[in-house]
Amino acid sequence: MNGLLTDLYELTMAAGYFEAGKTTERATFELAIRRLPPRRNFLLAAGLPQVVDYLLNLSFSSEEVAYLRGLPQFSNASAAFFDYLCHFRFTGDLFAVAEGTPLFAGEPFLTLRAPIIEAQIPETYLLSAVTFPTLVAGKAARCVAAAGGRPVIEFGTRRAHTAEAGVLAARAAYLGGCAGTSNSLAGFRYGIPVKGTAAHSWVMSFSNETESFRQLQRVFGDNTTQLIDTYDTVEGARRVAQLGRPIQGVRIDSGDSLALSRQVRAVLDAAGLPDTEIMVTGDLDEYRIRDLVAAGAPVDSFGVGTQLATSGDAPYLNATYKMVELNIGGINRFTTKLSEDKISLPGSKQVFRDSERDVLARSGECGRGEALLRPVLLGGRLIEPLPTLEDARCRAAESLARLPQPLRELEVAEPWPMVQSPELRALIDRTRRNLTP
Repeated sequence: MNGLLTDLYELTMAAGYFEAGKTTERATFELAIRRLPPRRNFLLAAGLPQVVDYLLNLSFSSEEVAYLRGLPQFSNASAAFFDYLCHFRFTGDLFAVAEGTPLFAGEPFLTLRAPIIEAQIPETYLLSAVTFPTLVAGKAARCVAAAGGRPVIEFGTRRAHTAEAGVLAARAAYLGGCAGTSNSLAGFRYGIPVKGTAAHSWVMSFSNETESFRQLQRVFGDNTTQLIDTYDTVEGARRVAQLGRPIQGVRIDSGDSLALSRQVRAVLDAAGLPDTEIMVTGDLDEYRIRDLVAAGAPVDSFGVGTQLATSGDAPYLNATYKMVELNIGGINRFTTKLSEDKISLPGSKQVFRDSERDVLARSGECGRGEALLRPVLLGGRLIEPLPTLEDARCRAAESLARLPQPLRELEVAEPWPMVQSPELRALIDRTRRNLTP
């Protein structure tokens, strides 16, 4: 894992920590959700496998160290610092919320406890690795809820911000409840069901539409899904109906989805193809899906691309990675940030969740309900295999089903209750009183 995949200031601070003799100090950092995006009532934790992979493999090659040595920012750094980087490995602890867990504003996703340089360098990567899939997983859950039991397929790689982002978006969307993806690599890598047969270019490559349908049907048989809107959607449906079986479904990618789905359904039913499915794609999001379902559109499944793979309504997440404790020679110093609108709370924390609320408490407290932050790495080693993607998907579905119905709706609801434990409140007050800027 490339050690340079981080912001420069993580590395300049690392040099500063080293030269200041702080390498033995152990810091605790928390990655937490500061605010939910507008119109979102929850987030779904995702991205933990990428975090673990990063921490287990983080290192600097000799070429990378030579590059840093040549930067003017490091002109005063000692040779010992660069030797330190050559042997750098993560030896700390990671505590994290399981993938598929709903998260709310003010709650930590993960806690890192390690020698201060080892805890500081991962900041940039961890924020990136967590926030993007967490947003996509929550978006997927909203689309799936809006679909009312009809499958939603993730179709967004071509609109993702990079090809690899498309793979990670497909994984997060499946975790959030999508039934499959168009991304073949995601299917191979993660075992996600893959969907899709042909695009408009297939139809246009033949001299007539009927021949394109016939040839696709010949190759794919019962798995054939015909794209019928290249020229005229209803006429396309009629040509599909004339060919008859075998066929699985048709896809409508443009136009008035409600009106066209009704007309296409009538054509297919009249031709004795009542079990031929209709998929709708094309600029869908949870709101358009909800409206189609509410209007009784005869749609069997939805393909969501751009809005899902980019988390179009919330393309970034207001998350933070802040130091909350520093252990110097066995003595803990609790740290906090008091900047306006960017306050952080001192002390390593735990979240206890029951059927009524979350309690944000100090780490080590006993509380009622489930303790969400669990150990993942201790001493730089994975303590047990991570849950599978299927496990995370099941956890997401079960956890969401337990939330109050208003929180699962698309409109903004009253926030899930969260309170601070008395011990945490006392620590916050004591830390602020003792703060000496």
